Amino acid sequence: MKTNAMQLINKLGREFGIVIALFVIVAIFSAIDSQYFTVANLVDIIDQSTINGLLAIGITFVIITAGIDLSVGSILAIVVVLIGKLLTNMGVDPITATLAGIVLGFLLGIFNGFLVTRLKLQPFIATLGTMSVYRGIAYIITGGWPVLNMPQAFRDMLDGDFFAIFRLSILILFVFAILAYILMRYTRFGNYVYAIGSNEEATRLSGVNVDYHKLMTYGLCGIGAALAGMVMLARLGTGEPAAGQGYELNAIAAAAIGGTSLAGGKGTIIGTLLGALLLSALKVGLVVVGVDAFWQYIATGGIIVAAAYFEVIQTRLRG
Repeated sequence: MKTNAMQLINKLGREFGIVIALFVIVAIFSAIDSQYFTVANLVDIIDQSTINGLLAIGITFVIITAGIDLSVGSILAIVVVLIGKLLTNMGVDPITATLAGIVLGFLLGIFNGFLVTRLKLQPFIATLGTMSVYRGIAYIITGGWPVLNMPQAFRDMLDGDFFAIFRLSILILFVFAILAYILMRYTRFGNYVYAIGSNEEATRLSGVNVDYHKLMTYGLCGIGAALAGMVMLARLGTGEPAAGQGYELNAIAAAAIGGTSLAGGKGTIIGTLLGALLLSALKVGLVVVGVDAFWQYIATGGIIVAAAYFEVIQTRLRG
């Protein structure tokens, strides 16, 4: 029995550590302020993690291939303003607009993948460029003005109440996480993505279409950004071309905290989801205890560095 328990802990690995860290964070902030440990606040922590969680799950696909996507915040912005225009100016129904947003995010992600796989640009450079291009497109679409007055039907569909205390956006996050988990854990596609991140050349020589699979990971990353954008649009009721600025940092942080190696070949969807929840728990805790919001940027950056260094320590220990 003891051996089985140890095997389970080893199998869970980083995820088990994040769960422990979550309990520690909750315990610390609850001891400082009892308002932290209430049902309403705990639900708010999950709710606050939805947008970052969707972005982080999407970017996890790319990072596992040893890539990166710095344009997720800008993809979010294009989806926000364009779907907002479809809903308000053109009267498109919410379901059609949502499907259009998913397709748009996928295509924008595919373009990133095209730059990486066909033009052979470094992922950092390619997505740094599209980060600026996509942001400019978002401003051009709106002329710099926000899109206002989202239909209530759209807002209720993506961020309405679910069982009184939960929002539908939380359900969207967990459904996307479950589908991503199944894709990475139980399909050939997932096996190939891990193989590409571990050793791209060996995977190519084994007959795998590396470019196609990398292209699809960027497309999936775009879908995550699109879902995050539409949840934000439904939540706020307005579409800002400046939406999503700096969100790529939080998404990368959540993935890194969850055990996704920035060198590629390692990471899990469950770990990323837990990483997003941990970041949210930390940020909500800082707000509850009255810490200046500007310190959240320092905390996020520090967590990325710490998570990356933790990977270095693990590699040395295994060696």
